[in-house]
Amino acid sequence: MPTDFNQPLLEARQQIDQLIKQIKNEGHQDNLLPTLETVLTQLDSMARTDHLTGALNRRTLAAMLDGELARSFRTGHTFTLAAIAVDGLEQILEQHGQAVARQVLQQVAKEALTMLRTLDSFGRVAANEFAIVMPTTWLEASLKAIARLKLRIAGVDWEAISPGLKVTFATGLTTNAHKDSADSMLKRVNSALQTARSKGADSIVEIEPPLPDYDPNAED
Repeated sequence: MPTDFNQPLLEARQQIDQLIKQIKNEGHQDNLLPTLETVLTQLDSMARTDHLTGALNRRTLAAMLDGELARSFRTGHTFTLAAIAVDGLEQILEQHGQAVARQVLQQVAKEALTMLRTLDSFGRVAANEFAIVMPTTWLEASLKAIARLKLRIAGVDWEAISPGLKVTFATGLTTNAHKDSADSMLKRVNSALQTARSKGADSIVEIEPPLPDYDPNAED
């Protein structure tokens, strides 16, 4: 799903260029500071979020996942990582057009960001894939959260966006293991997601993390 990531960066660069020209032509101007601060805030936001949907970008989501893994290592608390993908987005693109496909991704992200807890982290990790870090959450509780999100997505008036449009999503779920990294969890949850997509629309697949290796010489 193509997105125009360059446009907001281009606009920010143009604003900075204009500020530099003003400073060169007019010398130091106190009234330029608020504008510069605004541009820097915009750049900071673009560095953390996905321009199309407003969700965290993959890099930021991975950093949040790393942080949750570190916290879980300290506390021993289990957490869940979920991955979701809109079913048949390619067909939506062909039948309804690129603008509608973009709106679908934006609406799914909006509903998720509205419904999820403040401690959850929601990010776009691929063109048609989102991931959710759910702290202190076992699989059973995460399944309930996904069920609520499915109901919320089903309740959207998709017909108002495009006649005949229906939207569901596939889900992969996994929990953390002792030696997990952000990459290993993302790979495992992606495997669960791809299996769910192969099973058909609206499917959910869970993958339990591998059990730790047994060491017979370890002390009790």
